[in-house]
Amino acid sequence: MTETPNGAAQPQVQMNILAQFVRDMSFENAVALKGLQSSDVQPEMQVQVSLDARKRAVEHQFEVLTKFKITATNKVNNTPLYLLELDYGGIFHIEGIPEDQLHPFLLIECPRQLFPYVRRIVSDVTRDGGFPPFYIDPVDFVALYRAEIARRAEAQKPADTPLV
Repeated sequence: MTETPNGAAQPQVQMNILAQFVRDMSFENAVALKGLQSSDVQPEMQVQVSLDARKRAVEHQFEVLTKFKITATNKVNNTPLYLLELDYGGIFHIEGIPEDQLHPFLLIECPRQLFPYVRRIVSDVTRDGGFPPFYIDPVDFVALYRAEIARRAEAQKPADTPLV
């Protein structure tokens, strides 16, 4: 316990990663299917990230799932090269986080802890698929979280509200 300026005790934050796992993974290699030569390709990458978190039945345990969809297309003729979809999760034991801060913690800090493992899996799979290893740029999970909150707030606005 630590003390706040007014002398009240504040619980210490505890986070443990209990497990990490690949929930689902798919790698579709269009180059191999079409018989293209690797010298004919100039990859252009697109990465989509989504997050999900839920409370587990055990007290203080949460499951966090990161979903990555990586699409590579050929710059030369815009044909698909490969599609990699990876759902990577973690089971976390978390204590000492105030209830109003738990949601952002689960969707920012927990994915941040999982990201290095996701990055390595993606680079290994793309390399093993016959392409140069693709190293995902670091993800700004704070910006991703804020964008999702803004999207949800916009979706809840009534459509017929006058713009005065």
